[in-house]
Amino acid sequence: MTTGQIAADDVVKAVADIVPVLRDNGPKAEQQRWIPDENIALLEKADVFRIATPARFGGLDLPLADQARVLAEISRGCPSTGWLAMVWASNAWCATLYPDRTQEEVFADPSVRISGGFTPSGTLTPHGDGYLLNGSWRFNSGCRGADWNIAAAILELPDGTHDEVVAIVPMSEFTVADDWHTSSAEATGSSTTTARNVAVPAHRVISFGDAILNSTAGRTQQPTPGRGYGLFSFVVAECAATFLGMARGAYELFLERVPGRPITYTSWTDQREHPLTQIQVATAANKIAAAEGLAATWWPLLQGRADAGEQPTDEEKALVRGQSAYVIQLAKEAVEILYNASGASAIQRSVPIQRFFRDTQGFSLHALLLLSTNLEVQGRVLLGLDPDTPLL
Repeated sequence: MTTGQIAADDVVKAVADIVPVLRDNGPKAEQQRWIPDENIALLEKADVFRIATPARFGGLDLPLADQARVLAEISRGCPSTGWLAMVWASNAWCATLYPDRTQEEVFADPSVRISGGFTPSGTLTPHGDGYLLNGSWRFNSGCRGADWNIAAAILELPDGTHDEVVAIVPMSEFTVADDWHTSSAEATGSSTTTARNVAVPAHRVISFGDAILNSTAGRTQQPTPGRGYGLFSFVVAECAATFLGMARGAYELFLERVPGRPITYTSWTDQREHPLTQIQVATAANKIAAAEGLAATWWPLLQGRADAGEQPTDEEKALVRGQSAYVIQLAKEAVEILYNASGASAIQRSVPIQRFFRDTQGFSLHALLLLSTNLEVQGRVLLGLDPDTPLL
């Protein structure tokens, strides 16, 4: 067993030990619309925030499949905490797309948390040796607990031309609005962040094209050996991992709750004895197993390409996008079945499975994860057509 495998196993075990606390903190997290400080401290202690940090900066530098294991385990305890951990980890990996100088700044603390996204809803204009950043970014998951923030923007050049770029900026340079009032993903605190005339050094800005292809210049290790994944393949695969954990968590909660539970207005005194419940739980279990089996096919695919220093082909990237969305759909369907089999009492805030149900519903609406959009991309490639999107 390699040192990396031992480190991954240690983190997964440490997270498994705190799953009960994450579940117990769920109501408080939703009430304050942000996960409790205790959750963050426990993840910090478990070394979760170092899983994507390069080893040369003191990180664990775990491969994608091991990062996925950690994120699934967190999500098994609390969907919103798992989602935030995924955002912070995936964006920490995104920081490795920047030049060495930027990485040295960002990873000065190897246990770094980075929020942000790739919707270019701001502008950058040349200013001195760098740029001025202006704009607002909605649905910024993790912003309330982040050290840095990734902000996609339109670079407006003096000659009137434009380019899509991605800046990384200290979170302290943004204001965070109190505008996160939602029916799901409530504990993620995914508020709007705003920058007003924020000075950004040139080395903290890279082109969107370089981000997608992992081709930024100015890196001693370009990219870090074995970690040069395709941007969107990496992100959607980590998102899928959180859904696998959410589905496992809902399954466990259902099995814990159902023994001895009567079916109201019937003669059934133990719901486990009812054939419909047996069919429902078996169907949910099989959907989860099918989702896990499908996901297991792309971890070695993506890692093999990264180990060889290659980007996945467009066909492979389209496959990962389509299959990740399908895994998410299967996991969501499993949670729906279990929730619908839980009876009216499950709508109470004190019953954890309702939170798993609402969060999976909300997260699945993320534009990058929509089943229809991703199956279209995969289907186009399967039919010999151009994927018709740069977001691969």
